[in-house]
Amino acid sequence: MTLKGNWNYPTKVWSGPGRIAELSAACAAIGITRPLLVTDAGLAGLPMVAETLALLKTNAVYAGVRGNPTAAHVEDGLKVYRDGGHDGVVAFGGGSALDVGKAIAFMAGQTRPMWDFEDIGDWWTRADPKGIAPVIAVPTTAGTGSEVGRASVITNEETHEKKIIFHPKMLPEIVIADPELSVGLPAHITAATGMDAFVHCFEAYCAPGFHPLADGIALNGMVLIKDALPRAVADGTDIDARAKMLAAASMGATAFQKGLGAVHSIAHPLSAHYDTHHGLANAVLLPYLVAFNAPDIADKMKPLARLLDLPGGDVDAVLAWILDFRKTLAIPHTLGEIGIPDDKADIVGRDAFRDPSTGGNPRTITEADMVRIFRAARTGDLAGAAG
Repeated sequence: MTLKGNWNYPTKVWSGPGRIAELSAACAAIGITRPLLVTDAGLAGLPMVAETLALLKTNAVYAGVRGNPTAAHVEDGLKVYRDGGHDGVVAFGGGSALDVGKAIAFMAGQTRPMWDFEDIGDWWTRADPKGIAPVIAVPTTAGTGSEVGRASVITNEETHEKKIIFHPKMLPEIVIADPELSVGLPAHITAATGMDAFVHCFEAYCAPGFHPLADGIALNGMVLIKDALPRAVADGTDIDARAKMLAAASMGATAFQKGLGAVHSIAHPLSAHYDTHHGLANAVLLPYLVAFNAPDIADKMKPLARLLDLPGGDVDAVLAWILDFRKTLAIPHTLGEIGIPDDKADIVGRDAFRDPSTGGNPRTITEADMVRIFRAARTGDLAGAAG
């Protein structure tokens, strides 16, 4: 194993209850004088959005973002941004709003189409860095960790593929992680987004390569989630649990600079083809990929089992705990239970195999494996997923 690696870690995070009150100071700190608030349609009418606009002393808002954002969301928001003469973005909401907000800021001064900046090779160098506007990220869910990411995941509606748009300067300059903004999140969304954070930590930890910084952050993120997520689901007003989940979400996204795996590879086409909630898809799929990857992650499970305080120290113990943990959160066991049919199994397998996350899977995986695992996850066949 080589000990060589290139490591980057995230940005300024202002964490704690009530920190949203410092939003105007954050804008001033990075030179934003005409901010555009980018949020999702589900939040647009809530008091916290009106209160946030009041803090910014503006009515400038783009609230056209919906789950699993598309290029159209970015293009519509970009028009609002340019027409309003804005000089920065406040991305406010869940992962979709953060991704679109970052993409709008990134594209603000570009002349090439967005797909020219897909995370392939050095395509990011095509961008004019002077045309990238600053971003402040304000997460209201604890899942994607997009607030500390240098990319946006956007669906190409023509090809039904999720694409990763990447540039180092897409990283928000300041994150305001205020747990009070997440207290109204429904229990089922809290569970799904929280499991998304767990999967980020788990897949990053299991990804091959020497990256002890990412491994350490991923391990501690999973420990935080074990304690905090059930509490946040049971009592949405538990500020301690909400704060720890926000931290764990950022930790997951920080850790997955190391890589992800086939859980994400399959979840991405499910969102693109069926508009499945990304965190929920990850939560359902996780045990099936643990079963598949078991031969190649056995050594990794020993320290994880110790930290999670499990009675056994092997893959079976971790898998059993994951299954029980999902039950406590009311996460369905199969893709069939969340309405995913079998009509596009071959297409899902093809798109999953092509997904950039596939390269980080700890066990070599084929397109046929992807199809088989997808079908196993539809019906609850863990043994079939293992192969």
